[in-house]
Amino acid sequence: MVLSALSLVAGALLCLAVTGHIVRTLVVPRARRTLPAVLVDGAVDRVFVLLARTVHSYEAKDRVLAGQGAAVLVAQLVSWLGLYELGYSLVILPHVHGAGAAFEQVASSLFTLGFVYSGGAGVTAVDVLAAMTGVVVVALQVAYLPSLYSAFNRRETEVALLQSRAGTPPWGPEVLLRARYGLNAMDALPEFYERWERWSADVAESHSNYPVLVRFRSPRPLSSWLVGLLAVMDSAALLLALCPSRERIEPRLAIRAGFTALAEVGAAMGVRAPSDPSPDSEIRLSFDEFAAAVAQLDAVGFPRERSAAQAWPHFRGWRVNYEELAYELARLTDAVPAPWSGPRRWPAEVIPVRRPTNRQPTPAPEEGKGSEPRH
Repeated sequence: MVLSALSLVAGALLCLAVTGHIVRTLVVPRARRTLPAVLVDGAVDRVFVLLARTVHSYEAKDRVLAGQGAAVLVAQLVSWLGLYELGYSLVILPHVHGAGAAFEQVASSLFTLGFVYSGGAGVTAVDVLAAMTGVVVVALQVAYLPSLYSAFNRRETEVALLQSRAGTPPWGPEVLLRARYGLNAMDALPEFYERWERWSADVAESHSNYPVLVRFRSPRPLSSWLVGLLAVMDSAALLLALCPSRERIEPRLAIRAGFTALAEVGAAMGVRAPSDPSPDSEIRLSFDEFAAAVAQLDAVGFPRERSAAQAWPHFRGWRVNYEELAYELARLTDAVPAPWSGPRRWPAEVIPVRRPTNRQPTPAPEEGKGSEPRH
């Protein structure tokens, strides 16, 4: 009698706990880490890390890791159904002949949408409930997918547009280099930062409520939403540090929205954001790397107003707010190893920015110097 009661209570509590977890994951739009989600994500991540270690180039690793987001979704669904199988089996275990019979009877209801009449009203009711549970869980998971892919598409549209501004892979100084030299679009930077402020707010809401989106990689191997956001924040910090007279509210808000988004996504993944870091704190990016980027800006005539040494404390004061969190998220998600993006979980060489080849046509000869007369 005692064992029967314990089995019934344990099974009922397990089913209720799984139901609560599913509701928090698929129905309630609020970020909250739960133990089943952490265990599933961690297990799938370990498998994909082991698989990625078997190949060497980053492009090959990216192809392996591209399926991780979908694998998390499948593993999540399987874990829910498996826990329901265990819970309902414990509920009916005292009324059937052995654990094998209990598992078989519940499986016929949960996975095949049918049930076996056992002669007992209580067991039959559990069979019907299990059949309904299987239908509802699968339906909720299917209904969950459009929201995921809608958020993914919104994220990747802006990341794809960033390629022409920040290079491939994205790099913060490249935004200012192209704005000055390639695109000659310095006046368009405020609008650019305003778009990324809104993009950051969208990512903060979607990726903190649905953390599995963090595991969905960009369609192109050298693109990354995380490295792209880091590049945008670095470019804004560079602009504010080098050109104080051009200071506007848009780059400030882009940085603020960016590290707020990183903090919310980090919290959903269990990564703690630094609390109010001092602007005088050290950062991992070295002054030599910063000075080399400033030298590249000088080479295209960027109108800076401070030297590299003068701008460094201001840039460092901005970057200290987001560098540690961005580096840790880039490490955990194995983002493309772009310049200024930190280490990865395996030895990875930094991939330099790939710029388009200069395709300007050869100038036509001047009239009267070996050319045909123009009419």
